Amino acid sequence: MAEVKKIATRESYGNALKELAEEFPDLVVLDADLAAATKTGIFRKAYPDRHIDCGIAEANMMGVAAGLSLTGKIPFVSSFAMFAAGRAFEQVRNSIGYPHLNVKIGATHAGISVGEDGASHQCNEDIALMRTIPGMVVMCPSDDVEAKAAVRAALEYEGPVYIRFGRAACTVINDRPDYKFEIGKGTVVREGKDVTIVATGIGVDAALGAAEMLKADGIDAEVINICTIKPLDEDLIVASAKKTGKVVTVEEHSVIGGLGSAVCDCLCAKYPTPVKKLGMQDVFGESGSAAALIHKYGLDAEGVCASVKEFMA
Repeated sequence: MAEVKKIATRESYGNALKELAEEFPDLVVLDADLAAATKTGIFRKAYPDRHIDCGIAEANMMGVAAGLSLTGKIPFVSSFAMFAAGRAFEQVRNSIGYPHLNVKIGATHAGISVGEDGASHQCNEDIALMRTIPGMVVMCPSDDVEAKAAVRAALEYEGPVYIRFGRAACTVINDRPDYKFEIGKGTVVREGKDVTIVATGIGVDAALGAAEMLKADGIDAEVINICTIKPLDEDLIVASAKKTGKVVTVEEHSVIGGLGSAVCDCLCAKYPTPVKKLGMQDVFGESGSAAALIHKYGLDAEGVCASVKEFMA
């Protein structure tokens, strides 16, 4: 059996920035004293003159990025999700979102898979925060392939973009010749007829694993990978809901304001469907290994499988 390839999407982020630097000469990277952790150090080593360390001053970093964008540069600002979306929210909203500037935000170490760093660093609110900013594109890639594609798409897009990356290594699931990425488009990664599982980030791998387990119980699950949470691929979700009649969402994020809320907003307006949201159920995370936490909060394949079976019953 072939070895399962696993890569942390923060690694993908750093590698993508370096790989795309020649093609995008206006690309500059800003960091807040975390280049080693966010992996932008990969870019800094190759292009030291195009990397700016703003120190532990995330709010100021967003202002610097806004200014650079007005000179024609394409700034990619990097920090942990807790700081990029949380600490610097006002500056992201007012200095980047409001004037709709061409700034990209690379937020790493999102969700409970941050692990031992604990609740203070496990940002489960960032997607909700960024979704509320008018005109902000919000993406959460599921693996190495998608993460690199999302970085390229962000650079080609004119306007503010937020991309969420993870700390822990995750399974590569999109390494295939026919893979295509487009902002605002989801992908059916497994077809089914009994229930739709809409997932984002590491939830996609868990959903695929759950679908295989459900098959043994006679439940044919369709799995949809949603990388772009805003704008959401509403047509794809509605089409699948019409086919299956039941929808489960999976995200390493609060069930309030994230993917699940976006899917519910869509279906409530266009095709009312029973929905079960899997994620952090209005609780903070805690310290522990990434695998143990994902299991405890029911976000691994076993947990998703059990939740879907309960929902189907």
